[in-house]
Formats: sequence, structure tokens, C-alpha cells
Amino acid sequence: MEFDEKSHDMDTQSQLVGGAQSFRRAISLLRLVARDHAQGVRAADLASSCGLERSTAYRLLAALEEEQLVRKDANTKRFHLGMSAMQLGFSAMSRIPLLDLYRPTLQQIARVSGDTVFMLLQQGEYCICVHREEGPFPIRVFATYVGAVRPVGIGAGGLAILATLPDEQIEAVLARHAASFETAGLNAQSVRRIVARTRRLGYSETLGVITTGVSAVGAVIPLPGDVRAAVSIGAIDARMKPERRAQLGEYLVKTLANPVPSAG
Repeated sequence: MEFDEKSHDMDTQSQLVGGAQSFRRAISLLRLVARDHAQGVRAADLASSCGLERSTAYRLLAALEEEQLVRKDANTKRFHLGMSAMQLGFSAMSRIPLLDLYRPTLQQIARVSGDTVFMLLQQGEYCICVHREEGPFPIRVFATYVGAVRPVGIGAGGLAILATLPDEQIEAVLARHAASFETAGLNAQSVRRIVARTRRLGYSETLGVITTGVSAVGAVIPLPGDVRAAVSIGAIDARMKPERRAQLGEYLVKTLANPVPSAG
């Protein structure tokens, strides 16, 4: 039997193209699951968002689940990020260039304020907490944690970022994530007021609403382009009287605009 080298090469190329297409589809599904990780997302909605046949989406999700990149909640049947995806994310967060650049600044803010400092990065309509720095004050706050993902606008840092967005984007976020805002004790009207105040002051405030007994101030890191990040300071309500909130807010704005030089 004569070997047809040309046909063999065409078959190999076809397999490679098909494999790349499946890979891209799987990555698209994984990104959508990551976007809605907190509340989870149904397989049917994932298929619709990616423009895939349900059978194709289910097959790719099964493969992702087998590799522990996604997991399906047995009760809600919604998909969330799996352990392997989270491990990859945590590994990447330890070497975020922006975090490396601002780490000395975050340490200084925690030392000067005495309180807990958080750094957040915006990813689409969400913010992810990428760093937590403890100050010397003995009472710690746990308003969020490294790796936590919330819709932009929830939390002091998220509100600071939200205030930088155009009004039409803010309204879209409020509409799509109304349930998350309500769970955090916020509604569209109150968020609009906070956004207006944040724009006026240059920093945001949360007063024991999102996390009972904890108040915070937040400000954005002035960055070029479309990259948005913020830093917040959280403390127990007793340490966050109006005068001190104003002092910390102004200090945040000034310090983030003039960061501590990185040793590297």
C-alpha cells in the first residue's frame, strides 16, 4: 500500500486546527466561569454565551471538570472555578508586576495607618483582591480575602474604581449585579450617591454596611490606559470616625500618586 504523504500532512493539519478550536472554546468557557465564579453559572447559559451547541459545551465542561479547572455545585448545578484554576491564579498573583511595584507602598500605608490594607484589580465588571497587608493594630478585619472576586462597586476599593467609570457603564453594572449589591446592603440609588461623593472627595467610604462593624476608605491607583486598581484601608468602626476617614482618604490619594520606590 502506497503512503500518501500529502494526504497525511493534510489530516495532521486538520487535527491540529480542530484541537486548537476546541482549546479556544474551552478557554472561553473557563473565562465565563471565572467571571461569574462567585454566584456560579449554568451550563446552558455558558453554551449560549459562547455560541456553542449544548452537547459541545457539556463535553468541554466535563473535560474542564475532570482537570479540576471547574467544579459543578451538586445542589445548584452551577459551575464555579475548580481547585486547579484557583491554584494557578494564586501562583500568578504572587508575581503581579503592579503588586511588586506597589508592595512597599502598601506596607507603608499599613504601618502608618496601623490597619489592614487591601489591593484590588479590576477584571471586566469584577474586582479581585490580590493582596492583604496587616498593620500593627491588634484587631484584624476580614472584609475580604486574597483571591476574593466581587462585582466592581462592592467594597471601598471597588467603589473607588466604580466611580472612575462612565455613567452608562455604572448603570450597566448596577443592573446586571443588582442582587449582589442588595446582599451587600446597597441599592442603585445609594451607590449613585456614593459615586458622586467619591468623585467629589477623590476617595470612597463604606461605613459598616458590607461587613458589620467594619468601615473602610479606598482610592484608585493612578495608572495609564485602561488598567484600574485600587487600595483600601479597613478597620473596626470605632477607629473610623469621620475625621480619621477624611485623613486616611486624603493620605491614600497622596500616597498612591507618589508611591514608595520599589527596591527592585
